[in-house]
Amino acid sequence: MSQPTNTDQKSIVLLVEDDPAVRRSLQLVLQGSGFVVRSYATCAALLADPCVSDACAVVADYRLPDSDGVRLLEDLRQAGFRGRAVLVTGFGSPELAVSARAAGFARVLEKPLADRVLRETMAGLFA
Repeated sequence: MSQPTNTDQKSIVLLVEDDPAVRRSLQLVLQGSGFVVRSYATCAALLADPCVSDACAVVADYRLPDSDGVRLLEDLRQAGFRGRAVLVTGFGSPELAVSARAAGFARVLEKPLADRVLRETMAGLFA
C-alpha cells in the first residue's frame, strides 16, 4: 500500500495532543509528509468530529486531560475508525507498550520525539 496523497480523502491524520506547542510541531511534521491533519487538544473534541472514520491514521498522546490514548483508540474503533494508529508518550513502559499493541497501535514512540522518527514511522505504516 502506498502513502496516501493530499488529493485522497484517506490522507487525513487525526492528531490528539494536549500540549499546544507539541501539537503544532507534530502537525507540521505530518503536513510536511503529505498528510492533511485534523488536530485536537482532547479526546472528546476528536470523538465529536463526525469525520473521524474518513482518516487513514491517528497519532495520539498517551496522557490526555480527559482520557488516554489507548482508551481513545478503543472508542475510535467503536465509532468506525479503521485506520492505523501511533501512540506518543513521555511515560513509556513495557506494560504500556503491551497494552498499546493489544489495543491496535502499530507503534509506540517515546517523547521527546525527533521529527525524523515520526516521518519514518508514518512512511512505514503505508509502505
